[in-house]
Amino acid sequence: MNKWSSAFQVAAVYVGTVVGAGFATGKEAVEFFTQYGFLGLIGILVSGYLFIHLGTKMMMISMDIQAESYEDLQRYIFGEKLGHFVNVFVLIMLLGVSAVMLSGSGAVFEEQLHLPKQLGVLLTVFVGIFVILLGTKGLFLVNSFVVPLMIVFNLGILSISLMNLEEPTIFLRVPEVQNIWKLLFAPFAYTAFNLAMAQGVLVPIASKINDRSIIKLGAYMGGLVLTLILLSIHFSLSTLPDVMEYEIPMGIIMMKIGGTFFWLYVMIIYSEIFTSVIAGVYGIQKQLEAYMPNKTIPILLVIFSTLYSISFFDYSELLSRLYPLFGHICLIYILALWLKKS
Repeated sequence: MNKWSSAFQVAAVYVGTVVGAGFATGKEAVEFFTQYGFLGLIGILVSGYLFIHLGTKMMMISMDIQAESYEDLQRYIFGEKLGHFVNVFVLIMLLGVSAVMLSGSGAVFEEQLHLPKQLGVLLTVFVGIFVILLGTKGLFLVNSFVVPLMIVFNLGILSISLMNLEEPTIFLRVPEVQNIWKLLFAPFAYTAFNLAMAQGVLVPIASKINDRSIIKLGAYMGGLVLTLILLSIHFSLSTLPDVMEYEIPMGIIMMKIGGTFFWLYVMIIYSEIFTSVIAGVYGIQKQLEAYMPNKTIPILLVIFSTLYSISFFDYSELLSRLYPLFGHICLIYILALWLKKS
């Protein structure tokens, strides 16, 4: 396999790990960027730089120390004692966010397809176990399919939104900002949370690839694609008046477009949720295998059983309670990673 195809797989896993239900619905983009208008555009560019720079640094360090799981990386960054507490928090965070995504997979079946919620959850569990048992090949395969589809979809929505645009200067507006600190911290909090989540997958993958040029190229490509998708979502949502009022802003745009795009949108939402679920579970599995080697199937069954029990809670309630808490704590992680010499 040549350098570019290997780097593309790294980039696809990077992107697929970061995106989730909030990406597809547009809620994350609105909360962190679009509500701030032109200033939100600047925030996306800052976040894109952080995804490229810190994503590369995280994988490079992981390769250099031959980290088998995120626990090895935390101990290297924070030291033996503090690293232990950070590892516990990361484990809780991965479980929490994976449970949110698993619940979200059921919500897609219930709200969009009018099918039982548990059908979506169980389908995600069974297919997820199969993919994770394939190891990195499974992650590469799924993300190499989902990520290009996601890019094409978002660029298509952007093109349609721009063709129907009546006020070109809307992208330059700077609304009144009530909380300037929230605006300033938005790109950092957004990137910190997503990188902390992504390390569960990116750390062991970097060690397995063990090629600086592939890792660096893959991280750059992944960061650029994440920036491109964020920009396309931001510009699309900027055409919506009163965008903050909607729980699923991208859904409003899809209602205007209609047709077969709606079913593609449903598939995109589910695919993004699925890639986030398997990324979180893969990271937890790699962590637990350090203590229980050669117990992959029992570990996966325990993880998914735990997530399944949590997924009975309402998706939006889990999202609103867990994400803000994790996001602010993760600022410590991104600062420590930034300051660590590699």
